[in-house]
Amino acid sequence: MKSRVAKLLFVLAMMILVLSACGAESKEDVLKKLSNKWVDAKGYELTAEMSILTGQEPRVYDVEVWHTKPDFYRVKVSDANAENTQMIVRNTEGVFVVTPALNKTYKFQSNWPAENSQAYLIGSLAQDIKKDKNSTFKEEGNNYVFETKTSNNHKNMLPTQRIYIDKKTLLPKDVAILNENKEEQIHIKFKQVSLGKAHAAGDYKIEQSAPTGKTEEGTVEASAEMENKEFETHYPMIKWEGVHLIDEKEMKVEDDRRVILTFSGEKEFTIIQQLSDPSVSSTIPVFAPGDPVDLGVAVGAVTDKSLTWEQDGMSFFIASTSLTKEEMIEVASSMTIAGLK
Repeated sequence: MKSRVAKLLFVLAMMILVLSACGAESKEDVLKKLSNKWVDAKGYELTAEMSILTGQEPRVYDVEVWHTKPDFYRVKVSDANAENTQMIVRNTEGVFVVTPALNKTYKFQSNWPAENSQAYLIGSLAQDIKKDKNSTFKEEGNNYVFETKTSNNHKNMLPTQRIYIDKKTLLPKDVAILNENKEEQIHIKFKQVSLGKAHAAGDYKIEQSAPTGKTEEGTVEASAEMENKEFETHYPMIKWEGVHLIDEKEMKVEDDRRVILTFSGEKEFTIIQQLSDPSVSSTIPVFAPGDPVDLGVAVGAVTDKSLTWEQDGMSFFIASTSLTKEEMIEVASSMTIAGLK
């Protein structure tokens, strides 16, 4: 009798396991669905909210994206008040970074975003999931959750991302980008994703993406605001053992104030900062060496030995022969008025 009961319980247990297995979807099954829905789409539009969580208070930015296959992109990032806006545009002529507040446009010869994955681009997320053979997958409530390696310029300091995908719509809902301690540093919340939205090539022309040029009155107002802006020296918050600020020098260049910070030790680099000049503007794109890099707070230009960007009405330049690109990006991303000397 006991033997028959034991056999019956064993059969029931096996049936439960089989039924559970039939109901669960594998990582490969979900990947195939995502590929069919995301990658095969002729284009998309999306809006998202990006929160940078590395400071004392979160910094929140609105993100709008247009993408039309194969290589047209328009990404607009603005702060909560829409006062500081930058755009990255890719069209047949190249990659452009547009800063409307300063009426400046920079042109890059770059393969962006192929060489620098961006978590707010659906194609980048799909490629990151596909590339990482060791990625993990689970079902969590109404979401599929992938944990993968990142493949952007921040991958050394932010090596991991969790991607939350709605089971019903198969669209991304959230992305959490984590540091080495698995602490969330950047959060992207997708508000609306519309697949199948394609734009004509003319919609990506830089003349339509950039402002048509400020009026003389507007330029004067911007210049007056910049003149009234108080210069506050920014410092990197990053702490590297054996690296110290050894010199802080202030210079006068024409009517501008310029501060030069020199760091030395195991890593050596120089940071130059001054107020941005809105009167030096141009509707003609200016060539920028290197590649565009998303710093979270701004879009910069990075080469093997330098990094330049504009943020909060300030122009910054990092020069180094000993820092890697990733390390320069790490320094730039940590710059703040409340930084540590």
